[in-house]
Formats: sequence, C-alpha cells, structure tokens
Amino acid sequence: MLDILLVEDDYDLAATVVQYLELEAIRCDHASNGVQGLKLLQGHDYDALLLDLNLPKLDGLTLCRQLRDSGYDLPVLMLTARDQLQDKLDGFRAGTDDFLTKPFELDELVVRTRALARRRSGQTRILRYGELEMDLYKHEVSRAGRALKLSPTGWKLLEALLREAPAAVARQRLEAIVWGESLPDSNVLKVHIHHVRKAIDSGFPFSMLETVPSYGFALRDHDD
Repeated sequence: MLDILLVEDDYDLAATVVQYLELEAIRCDHASNGVQGLKLLQGHDYDALLLDLNLPKLDGLTLCRQLRDSGYDLPVLMLTARDQLQDKLDGFRAGTDDFLTKPFELDELVVRTRALARRRSGQTRILRYGELEMDLYKHEVSRAGRALKLSPTGWKLLEALLREAPAAVARQRLEAIVWGESLPDSNVLKVHIHHVRKAIDSGFPFSMLETVPSYGFALRDHDD
C-alpha cells in the first residue's frame, strides 16, 4: 500500500481525498498547514506528497523549496486553483514534479499519484547522508565540510549510493547507471569504487563506503 501525505487547508476537500485514496488502497495522512506538513514529512517516509499551493503558516512553494534544499527527493504533486503559466513555472522552480489544477477529478488524482510514487523526484538539489553532502546544482561534494574531488564516473557512483543510503545498491544497477547497456569489463567498477572510497574515506576516522559481499556497495554512517 502506498503511503501519501496530503497538505491541504480545505478540510472538506481533504476528507474527500483521504477517503477516496483509501478506497484505492492508498493510505493518506493529512496536514492542514505547511508547518504541520513539514513536521510530518520529517518524521515519516512517504511515497509522495500532495501539496496545496496556498497554505497558512508556510505556503506550498516555500515548503517545497525547503524540502529540495534539504535533500528530500520525495515526489511532489502541487494542487492549485491557479492555472496561469507563471504559477506553474514558479512551482517547478521550487521543486514540484507535477501540477493538478482544482477542481480535479479524483480518478486523475489517483493516476498521477501512483505514477509519481513509482519514482523518486529528480528535483532534489542537495543529497545528504551522514557527513557527506552533494550539491547537484553547484556540482560540489564534501565530507564533514571538506571538499572532495571525484572523476565524472566517481560522481555518478556516489550520487547513486547517496540516493539509496543506507540501503545497498547492487553491482549490476551501479553499472547500468554509469554505463547503460555498454557494460564494462568486470574489474572496471571495482577500480572506480576503489577511487571513490579513497576520495571519501581517506583521512577520516571511519569508512563510509562498504562492500556488501555477493551483492554490491552501500554508504553507512557510524551511527547506523
């Protein structure tokens, strides 16, 4: 069952959406303002966010922007009564993935929600895990504030690992992310992983890049 958060200050609309989604086997929490929504997001792992644009305390654009700046790759569907192009452009700049203009059909909401929940958002600006931070806009990566140097291939590998951390990523998936269908010789991934490990772990008190035997690799924080 999908786990969704709806942030909407219209209680009647929210109740209707929550009930309809539950009929479609989609569990839905509800927050009536942006601050409450942000607190729920920080304490739960949702599959997607349904976000009203006009919200009390913290508006939808600001909430979405804060999520992206903090590294959340949660897919966001913005719900809005505004249908002007500029409003949508502002939303995409803030980091939303899709728009649905009110009033909308509940069937369409379900279809779009399921489609979004099948993928993580590409709108994330900063990826963080433990001491590691990757700024996708500035193309900078650091550990504990120290700038790291990575090759283009190393960058792709670390980005893939950061997006899944602390879960392990299979060797075959890493190869597909970096080289697509033109798979390299068996040792090439091993060599690049060695360079990534050297870049992010050398000079630090503990290693973050771990080998998962017979599977792949994972980033692990010492507190995990």
